[in-house]
Parts: sequence; C-alpha cells; structure tokens
Amino acid sequence: ALIDAQGRGELVNGRISAVISSTPDAFALERAKNAGIPGYVLPRRDFSDSRGYTAALTRLLRETVRADLVVMAGFMTILTEELFQAYPNAVINIHPSLIPSFCGVGCYGLHVHEKALEYGVKISGATVHFVTEECDAGPIILQKAAEVLPGDTPEVLQRRIMEQCEWKLLPQAVSLFCQDRLKVEGRAVRILDCL
Repeated sequence: ALIDAQGRGELVNGRISAVISSTPDAFALERAKNAGIPGYVLPRRDFSDSRGYTAALTRLLRETVRADLVVMAGFMTILTEELFQAYPNAVINIHPSLIPSFCGVGCYGLHVHEKALEYGVKISGATVHFVTEECDAGPIILQKAAEVLPGDTPEVLQRRIMEQCEWKLLPQAVSLFCQDRLKVEGRAVRILDCL
C-alpha cells in the first residue's frame, strides 16, 4: 500500500527509503526492488534473542537506511525497547482490528479475524498506532471501521479490512507523520491542521 501510495504521490514530504524483512522470500522485497527501493534481509534466526535482533535492526535503520520513521507492516517480530528509544513516537504499526479490541500478544493475522467472528462483532476494522514496548498499546493515530457480514470467514473479513481500511489508513498516517502533523499528547494523537 505504501509503495503504491508513493507512486501516486500521496506520501507528502516523504519517501520510502528501504524495505526490511526478516525473511528473504517476502513479497515486499520484490515489490521494493521493482519500485527501485533498496531491500534488506535481517533474519531473525541469526540472533539468539529479541534484544540482539532489535539492536541490529536499530543499527541498520539509523546507520545504513537513516530512516526518520519506521513502519511495521506485516512484521511479526516483537521488538525490545532499544528501537522505541531510538525512534520515540516514530515507529508505527497497522493492526487489523479496532484497538483495544482483539489486540495484544497472540492477536495477529487471521487470529484477529477469527476472534472477531467468534465474538460476534458487527463491525471491525483497522488501527494505525505508534508502537511502544507494550504490544498494540501505543497511542492511536487513525482508525477505520468495516462491516462484518453474515457468512464472513476469517479470510474474507481479512481481505475486506485490508482493502477498505488498512490500505487507506497506513499511507494516510505516514503522510501525516512526514508533514509533521501528528502531535502525541499522553495517549491521544492530535492531527494538526495544515499551515
């Protein structure tokens, strides 16, 4: 979604400087290559713990990529505080539910949609939030709802939420960040008007 948004000129004041994956066969790396964006592979299995992996990722981001914003999209590794200390209020994630529902440890991918369907909710959606040390608990930037329809499967609901919510919210949040229009005030994120 971000690569497509960049191609359409929707990432105001920003550009994707790299795509980093923990697996070499991630489709995002191929998409990045085709768009002329550098790709890096940092295998999680090469590190004995999350702290070592986070330190290496933080070095890559700061020293090689020189990123101002870190976007975690489809990145399933829980990272430690070193990244969030290096990038305070500059790491964002997209989660496929309306946080605080169906989030936290163990709630990722299809599991989120399975839980929403089991609970019987009538709407679900997606949330873009700043990442903190606590899983899915950082200040919320944007949310968008999607209807849950009778007969939905986790896969069908996942696709609807991606198309109607995630693919729209993530580029919007990144663009707002790059325009310096996000102000964190405690748990709330205020979107500043354009000058």
